[in-house]
Amino acid sequence: MQVFPYLVVVWVLAVGLYGIVTSRHLVHQIVCLIVVQSSTYVLLLAVGYKIGAAAPYYFDLTQKHTPVVDPVVQALALTDVVVEAAVTALLLSMAIQAHKRFGTLDPQELVQLKG
Repeated sequence: MQVFPYLVVVWVLAVGLYGIVTSRHLVHQIVCLIVVQSSTYVLLLAVGYKIGAAAPYYFDLTQKHTPVVDPVVQALALTDVVVEAAVTALLLSMAIQAHKRFGTLDPQELVQLKG
């Protein structure tokens, strides 16, 4: 088992979370959320990776008993990309509406408008 991909996941997750916590702009927070979500791609691909394994669509052409990379994990990574695109579009549209209605994208100022 290799540890490096998991260290990359933790590092990318930490950088994204730091950006979310310290940001004073909604669009920057959304970009940092995209970075956090991209750490899940690396995690999924690290979980499904096997050293020396063949691609799953070539499995029937290779020798018998050849290890194969898990195709389910790859499908989950692709699904994760689609979910991220939908969430990003929704959050950006909400940021646009917040700017139109309140004239600011600073989360601290938006909290003060509550009422």
